[in-house]
Amino acid sequence: MIARRVFYSGRVQGVGFRYAVKQLAAGYEVSGWVKNLPDGRVELLALSREAEELQAFLEELRENSAVAHHIKEVQEEVVSPAPLGITGFSITKD
Repeated sequence: MIARRVFYSGRVQGVGFRYAVKQLAAGYEVSGWVKNLPDGRVELLALSREAEELQAFLEELRENSAVAHHIKEVQEEVVSPAPLGITGFSITKD
């Protein structure tokens, strides 16, 4: 299992960004969550058993999704998936 935490900046709130991410995730073998942040960014936590699957999901979101043109900056970091225990994909507020 591998995991990435990604922060998206740009016009990423109020444009259906989180819903687009959740819909896109349904087409990949990924789990995790997406949420708005108070500073106007969106935070994504995504996990997958396959590095290629996770990378394909993140690339699709950044380059070819319906909301890709709203993204101005991406900050991505590797996180440990061990204690996360996340199944499915959700939009969260906390």
